[in-house]
Amino acid sequence: MAKTTKTAPQNKKTDTKKETKIPVQLTKQHKVVFGSLLVLFSIALLFAFISFFIYGQQDQSAVQQLGDRSEVVENWLGKFGAYLADLLIYRGFGLAAFIFVRLFFLTGIYMVLGITVRKLKNIWFWDLFVIIILSVLFGFFATSAPELGGVIGYELNLFLQDYLGKTGTLLVLLFGLIIYIIFKMKLSPESIQSFFSDTKKDLKAMSIPNPLNSNKEAYNLEEFAVPDEELDTIHLKKKGSQFEINKEALKPTIGHPSNINRDPVVKPIAMEITPPPFNEVIPSADESFVIETAPEEDIIEENLASRLVADFGLFDPTLDLSNYKFPTIDLLKEYSTGGITINQEELEENKNRIVDTLRNYKIEIAQIKATVGPSVTLYEIVPEAGIRISKIKSLEDDIALSLSALGIRIIAPIPGKGTIGIEVPNKNPTMVSMKSVIGSAKFQEAEMELPIALGKTISNETFVVDLAKMPHLLMAGATGQGKSVGLNAVLTSLLYKKHPAEVKFVLVDPKKVELTLFNKIERHYLAKLPDMDDAIITDNAKVVNTLNSLCVEMDNRYSLLKDAMVRNIKEYNDKFKARKLNPENGHRFLPYIVLVVDEFADLIMTAGKEVEVPIARLAQLARAIGIHLIIATQRPSVNVITGLIKANFPARIAFRVTSKIDSRTILDTQGADQLIGRGDMLYTNGNDVVRVQCAFIDTPEVEKITEFIGSQKAYATAYLLPEFVGEESGINLDMDIADRDTLFREAAEIIVNAQQGSASLLQRKLKLGYNRAGRLIDQLEAAGIVGPFEGSKARSVNILDMSSLDQFFNNEQNK
Repeated sequence: MAKTTKTAPQNKKTDTKKETKIPVQLTKQHKVVFGSLLVLFSIALLFAFISFFIYGQQDQSAVQQLGDRSEVVENWLGKFGAYLADLLIYRGFGLAAFIFVRLFFLTGIYMVLGITVRKLKNIWFWDLFVIIILSVLFGFFATSAPELGGVIGYELNLFLQDYLGKTGTLLVLLFGLIIYIIFKMKLSPESIQSFFSDTKKDLKAMSIPNPLNSNKEAYNLEEFAVPDEELDTIHLKKKGSQFEINKEALKPTIGHPSNINRDPVVKPIAMEITPPPFNEVIPSADESFVIETAPEEDIIEENLASRLVADFGLFDPTLDLSNYKFPTIDLLKEYSTGGITINQEELEENKNRIVDTLRNYKIEIAQIKATVGPSVTLYEIVPEAGIRISKIKSLEDDIALSLSALGIRIIAPIPGKGTIGIEVPNKNPTMVSMKSVIGSAKFQEAEMELPIALGKTISNETFVVDLAKMPHLLMAGATGQGKSVGLNAVLTSLLYKKHPAEVKFVLVDPKKVELTLFNKIERHYLAKLPDMDDAIITDNAKVVNTLNSLCVEMDNRYSLLKDAMVRNIKEYNDKFKARKLNPENGHRFLPYIVLVVDEFADLIMTAGKEVEVPIARLAQLARAIGIHLIIATQRPSVNVITGLIKANFPARIAFRVTSKIDSRTILDTQGADQLIGRGDMLYTNGNDVVRVQCAFIDTPEVEKITEFIGSQKAYATAYLLPEFVGEESGINLDMDIADRDTLFREAAEIIVNAQQGSASLLQRKLKLGYNRAGRLIDQLEAAGIVGPFEGSKARSVNILDMSSLDQFFNNEQNK
C-alpha cells in the first residue's frame, strides 16, 4: 500500500507586495507649462525664419562659429535663431519649414486648453507629408535659389530626376499633392459639383419672394391645387426607396403658425423660402408628389461617429473624475506572514487515523495524499478495487470521531478526479487577509467586468469570480459565521478595480450598522432615490420603492438597448464609447448597478410579496442591462428563499448553517452544516461546489478605504435612480390647467402620434429627465389623454388621432 504525503508549496510574500502600478500622467499644471513653452518657441521660430531671409547671407559665417562669442549675428533670435533657421531652412526643407511654426503652435495651444492631443497625430502626419512634397517641389522649380527648397528638397529632387527624369519627378509631385487634397482637404469632384450647384440655386432663390412678408390675401392656397377639405394633418410614409408626403400636410402649418417647427423631419412647403434641393412637382387635387431621400440615416451616423472618434478618440466615462485615484493596497492590513504553516506531525497523525478507521471497516487504501489549505486540509484517497464509494461516505461521523475534529466533509468522488476527498479542519488555521487576495496576480490581472476576490481555496489559490457572469449572488449562513465580512470583501474588491463612473451600489442595511461606513463614498459610488436623505437604506418601507425604482431603471435601459439595436450592456457601452449613439436622443453611458441586501429574511417578514415580486423581476431580467443582486440572509428557509428566487440565483455562497435542511435549501446539497465557521464557506455556480476560506477585512480597514475615496473630488450628488410612483400614491384628477408643464401639449402630441403612453418615450423625444417626464404622464392622465398605470405595460392612449387632440384642446379653451 503506497503512502505518500504531498504538501502545497508555501505562499511567498511576493504576491502581497504587488501593488497596482499607476501610469505616469502629466498634470494640468505640467500641460500648461509645456504648452506655453511650445507656443513661445513657435513664435521665436517664426522670427528666426523671417530674419533668415533678411540677414541670412550676413549670418552665414557666424553659423559656422557658434562657439565664438565675439561673432555678431543679425538674426532677431541671435546665434541660436541663426543656427535653427540655417538648420531647418537652408540645410533642411526651405520655405516649407514655416509649417513647423504652425505645428509647434497648435501643439502648445492644445496642451494649454486641455484638448485631447489625439487629433494632433493626424495634423502632424499630413503637415510633415506636405513639408516634404513642398520642399521637393521648390527644389524642382527653384534650382538657382537653394534656400527655397532647402538641401533636403534639392537632394531629393536630384535623386528622383536621376531615376525618373524631370517629367516623372513632376508627375510624382503632382500625385503627392492630389493625395493631400483628397484625404486632408476632403476635396472631391462631387463636392466641386455640389458647390457650383448650390451657388446656382442660391442665385435663383434671390428672385423668389418671401411669403412670410406677404399679406394674408396674397398667400393663396389655390396655387398648390389642393382643396381645402383635404388639408388635414401631416402624414409621412415610406414608399419603396422614397418618401411620399401626402398633400394633407399643408393645412395645419398654415392654419396654426405656432406649430411651424413642430415636426423637424418634414418641412412645410408653405414656409419654404428657397427652393428645395429636389425637383419640385406641383401635385394635382388627386395626386401625391414624391421626394428623393437623403443618404441613409445609419450611414450618416456611422460616418459621423468615425469622424468623432478620429478627432476626439473613444468616449471616456472616467473623464468627469479624471484625477480619481484607486485605493492603495497598503490601506489593508496583513494579518499573517502570508504563508501557511505545515505541521508535518499533524498531517501524519491524521493520515494514520483515517487509514486505521477505514481498515476497521474492511476498506483498504491504495494511495493517500494531503493538500494543506488555510483552514482545512484535503486528504485525497484512492481505495482498493472493489470498494463501494457509498460505504466510505457513510463513515463520515466515524472518521470525525477518530480525528476528534470539529466536523469533516467527504467528497465522493472529487469532480474531475478519480479520488475521494476528506476535508479535515486544521488545528491552527491561518487567517486569509484581504491584502493577500487583492495583491495577488490573479486578481490584479483579472479581465472581468466585475471581478470579486472571495478568498483562497484549499489549494491556497486566490479565488476570483465575475459578478457579471453569475449574474446574481445568494449568501446564507448562521449568525456570526462571516456573511457581513463576505459582503465587505465583495464591495472592497469592486472598489479596487472599478472606477466610480463604471459601477454604482444600492445598499440595503436593515441592521443599520453593517454598511454605514460606505456613506463616505456616497457621491462616488452609491445610488439612491431623489427624495432620500441617506443613500444607505435602513428603513424597510423605503426598500419597496427602491426596488420598484430599479425595475423602472431596468425598463428604461431595455428601451435604450432596443433603440441602439444591441443585446446587452457591454455591447451598448462599447457602441456609446465609439460615439455611435447620440446623447441628444436620450442615450448615455450605463454604469453597472449592484444591489446589496444584508438581511433579506427581515424584508420578507415585513414586506412579503411587495419585496419578492420586484426582486424576482430583477433577478429574471436585469442581467443583460447591468443590474446585479447580492442577497444575504441568516435564515435560508424555504419561505425566505423561495423557489422563484432560487431559480434565478445560480451562484450561491453558504457559510456554516445549523442543519442539513438549511444546507440543502441554499446549496441543494448537504455540506454547509459541516463547515467550521469564521469565514469557511462553500461556493457553487450551478456546477461544482468549491470550499473557500473567505478573506477577512476588518472595520478599520473598510474605514480607511472609504476615507481615502471620500476625500477625493466627487460627483455633485449620488447616482439618482428614477422616481417611482405607485398606484397607491394616487393622482389628483382635478389638476389645475394653469399648473400644467409648458411642454404639456407637445408631450400630448408625441403620445397620440405614437399611441403609447410611457415616460421613457417622453424622455427620448423631449430629452427630459425621468422626474419631469413622469409628471407629464401624471398630467396627461389627469386630463384623460392616457389611461391609468398598468405595471410594466405602457399606458393606454384615449385619443386616437391629432384632429381629435386638437378638438380636445379647443374644447378646453372654450370652457
